Amino acid sequence: MHKGATTSSVKLPHPALPGADWADSFTITTAQAGITPEIAARKIMESRPGWVVRLMQFRDLVMRPFGLKSGINDPDNTNVIGIFPVIARAEKSIILGLDDRHLDFRLIIEIEETPDSLTKIHAITAVKRHNMFGRAYLATITPFHNRIVPAMLNAAYRP
Repeated sequence: MHKGATTSSVKLPHPALPGADWADSFTITTAQAGITPEIAARKIMESRPGWVVRLMQFRDLVMRPFGLKSGINDPDNTNVIGIFPVIARAEKSIILGLDDRHLDFRLIIEIEETPDSLTKIHAITAVKRHNMFGRAYLATITPFHNRIVPAMLNAAYRP
């Protein structure tokens, strides 16, 4: 059984980024067995649709003059998933993220087993904005983010 990604609320403060002032969460449910947070994070990050890759390349090009970090691209580094460094690992979650002058960002992948032997995968984004640029940046990218995260979850765990 696969359901498309759905959105849910996030309670702040979040332990992954206690100073976060913005957060959201998307969840997908799957019948796939043996999913760990790291496996889920890698599968999600490797499932970026082509339009997402192109959009991120455009973002990096446009934002480069402002000194915005674009993430790390090191497929051989086990402490990097996709373009994000691993900050912490636990049995039911993994935290990826970057800190920058304008904002700190965390992507938290949490795994939850349901009583009916399904697995819920939660992709939580938490952000701590530092200044007006961080606020403006987040306001600009939020509509894209709201399409990108579900698209990546659906691509990773489609039937």
